[in-house]
Amino acid sequence: MAGETAAQFAPVIYMLGFGLVASVPALILSRLISPRRSFNPVKFLPMECGQMPTGAGRSHFMMQYYAYILMFVVFDVLAIFLYAWASALFAIPKSATLSIIAFLSIMFAAMAYALYLSGRKGIW
Repeated sequence: MAGETAAQFAPVIYMLGFGLVASVPALILSRLISPRRSFNPVKFLPMECGQMPTGAGRSHFMMQYYAYILMFVVFDVLAIFLYAWASALFAIPKSATLSIIAFLSIMFAAMAYALYLSGRKGIW
């Protein structure tokens, strides 16, 4: 019984071993071949596109596009899961339609909330 359980985890252990065998020598080799340079204080200064930064480090973030961003995320996740569901539509039982309807209702509720926020804040 214990041998069967250990045998089921063999692919995971092989993959872990392969990851270690592939990554550890690459890290060590890159450390050995990398050029050694003396300390340069200019290199550690904060830069913006090669120029010295001016002004305050923090700025006011406009929430004007919050609703657009939220709607994009909703539609992006919706498209991913709808594509997976539709590609397996004929292979899954008809009771799986209830779960996709629940998922769609949650996604459209999030979209409605984004529209509500945009109307409330006067964004659109």
